[in-house]
Formats: sequence, structure tokens, C-alpha cells
Amino acid sequence: MRIYTRSGDKGKTSLIYGERVNKNDLRVEAYGTCDEANSMIGLAISYLQQESTFKEKEFVIEELSRVQTLLFHVGSELATPLDKEVPWKLTEKHIETLEKQIDDWDKQLKPLKNFILPSGVPASSALHVARTVSRRAERLAVGIENVNPLSLTFLNRLSDYLFVAARYMNQLLEGEERTLHTT
Repeated sequence: MRIYTRSGDKGKTSLIYGERVNKNDLRVEAYGTCDEANSMIGLAISYLQQESTFKEKEFVIEELSRVQTLLFHVGSELATPLDKEVPWKLTEKHIETLEKQIDDWDKQLKPLKNFILPSGVPASSALHVARTVSRRAERLAVGIENVNPLSLTFLNRLSDYLFVAARYMNQLLEGEERTLHTT
């Protein structure tokens, strides 16, 4: 199978089920942005894999991989035309699982007293980038007509999840969490 199809050479691409749209269509922007966030989570995982063994290493990598799969499903749903459905759906349980993990990690962190700057170990910094990209995906998805509300909720919760995950990685790997400087 060839990787290139030449079908996008004139600025068009296909949604799931084959509908052709411009590459700057809001759906394409939204699912492409989910893909960017997913790639940044993958980068964070690759940094974590290079770390020597640390508490919860395998769990954290598996957890982030699970979230990558869900984010892929959200992107697929955003790439699906209004009159079609994907074979998988996000459920309330997926959101609850994200929230539970946020709460579990957050309980182990020092309470925030100031805003923090994205910083610390490479995995943490990559998760901060993924967080900002997921926020952009959410802003784009809001503009799509009849989008699954759970997809919007997932993207919103995902950015919270990634923020806490970034902080947690800094704690586990003894990274510096920098705060804002006063001017």
C-alpha cells in the first residue's frame, strides 16, 4: 500500500465515509489538532520510556496510552459527517475515569499557591504542550454543528488531566515547577 494518494494535492481531503471537504474545513482543523495533541502525548511517553525506573512508570505509560486511544476516537468522531456515526462512542464512564485519575494524582501534589510556568522534565513539558493543543482542539470542536457533547467534555477534561499529569511527572521525576515572576 502506498502512503501517498495524490487525492489531496488540490486542497481537499476525505472525512470518514468519503465525503470530500477543504483541508481548512473546521472538522479537519479540529481532528488535526486532536492528532497534534496525541503526538505530544506520544512524545511525553517516549521521554518517560527513557527514564530509569521510577514509581508508577509502567502505570503512567499505560494510562497515557489509554488516553491517546480515546483522543484518537474523539478525532475520528470529529472527522465523521453529521449524518453518519462512528462505531465507537465516548461514554460518561470515560469522562469519570479521567476525573478519577485527575483526583488521584492531584491528591498527591502540593497545592498550588501561584500560577506555574510549563517547565520541568521533558515529559512534563511535552504534557504541557499537549494540554495547550487539546485546549485548541476544544475551541475548534465547539464550532462544529451537532458534535457529540461528550467529545467536548472529554477535550475539556483532557486539558485538566494533562495539566495534573505534567505536575505529577515533575513530582515523580524531581523536575522543577517554576512559578511566575513578579514584575
